[in-house]
Amino acid sequence: MSLKRTNVYADPEDLAIIKEAAKRRGISEAEIIRQGIHLAAMANRVWDEPLFSRTFEGPGSALSKSEVRDTVAEAVRRETGSDSGSAA
Repeated sequence: MSLKRTNVYADPEDLAIIKEAAKRRGISEAEIIRQGIHLAAMANRVWDEPLFSRTFEGPGSALSKSEVRDTVAEAVRRETGSDSGSAA
C-alpha cells in the first residue's frame, strides 16, 4: 500500500489518548491515526449507486413471522433436497 505524507493539527489531549492507546495495543501512533482517517473517509464517501438499486417482487406489505419462517424453511428444503416436512 502506497502512503502519502500529510500534516494535521490535533488537540494535545487527543494525541495523549492516541499515545496511550498505541502503547497499550502495541501498535504505532501513526497506525491509529491512519485507522481514524480511513473511518472518516468511509463515513463521508459518496457512493455511485444507491444502496438498494434492485427491487424485489413481493406482496407489497410486511410478512408475518410465520410467513418468514415458512419461506426460509422452504428455501432450506429446496437447497438441501429435504422433503421430510417442516419442523414444529
